[in-house]
Parts: sequence; C-alpha cells; structure tokens
Amino acid sequence: MAIEQDFTHFDDAGKARMVNVGGKAETQRTAAAAGRVLVSPETLELIRSGGCKKGDVLTVAQLAGIMGAKRTPDLIPLCHPIPISGAEVRLALTDDPPAVEIEATVSCTGQTGVEMEALTAVSTAALTVYDMCKAVQRDMVIDRIRLMKKTGGQSGTFERTE
Repeated sequence: MAIEQDFTHFDDAGKARMVNVGGKAETQRTAAAAGRVLVSPETLELIRSGGCKKGDVLTVAQLAGIMGAKRTPDLIPLCHPIPISGAEVRLALTDDPPAVEIEATVSCTGQTGVEMEALTAVSTAALTVYDMCKAVQRDMVIDRIRLMKKTGGQSGTFERTE
C-alpha cells in the first residue's frame, strides 16, 4: 500500500485546513469507485423480483448515489464544492456471494479531483439499499468501498490492481 509523504489537509501546526487549489490548472478529471452490500439469498430475490415494500431498490439507490455525489461537500468537511460534469451509478445483482454490487464514475473539469464524489456516490447508494431492505434483513453488510481509478491532475492516473 503506497502512502503519500504528507497529509495535505493539515497546516504546519497540525490544524485542519481546506487545501488551496487556486494555483492548480483545470484539467479533465475522473474517478471510479466500487462497493457492495452483502444480502441473504432471500433478500436478493426480493430485490430482483421487485418485492420490497419501499419500491424499486436499484433505481432508488442509483438516484441516491447520484445525489450523494452532488452533495459530497455538504457531508465531507474539507471537500471543495466541485461543478461535476457527470455522475453515473450502476448497480448489479450477484448470486455468489448474494450481493448488490455498486460502481460509480464521476467526472469534472476542475482544479481538484472527484475521488470523494465517487466514493460518496457508492456509499450513499449502499446505504440506500440497506434502508430499503432493512425491514426484511437487518444483518446486511456494506463492504469493499474503494477507489478503483482516478485520472487527471498533478498526480496523474491511479488504477487499483486487485
């Protein structure tokens, strides 16, 4: 696991700060994140068949993920408000293990990246799946939320190898 030399969100005295990105060039930036919600086979079948009382789990979670990406600076204290140019959230059902797999891709042209927006999109979608299914299963597990890829900016491209 690669560790950066310095944390950028602390000043010389160790106090939290919002990083000044004013001197950075605007570049095209993208970030992709992924995660999943582990469910029982019975819950998976309810989602698949549309049998959840709150409605279409996948569509609602997809919209929640997009909304989460747009609201990231309201949730994460030191994130810059970024005019994102695109946010895509995809959900898929898997049988082994029974899960809702979530992927999000966010893009912008700006002075800072959209990694937090992509991660927030996945997290919000996962929490929405949990909320919509908790009446039938309370022991669902949200896991493996991670950055998969980011492009643009001074640090260039990062791509997770799993």
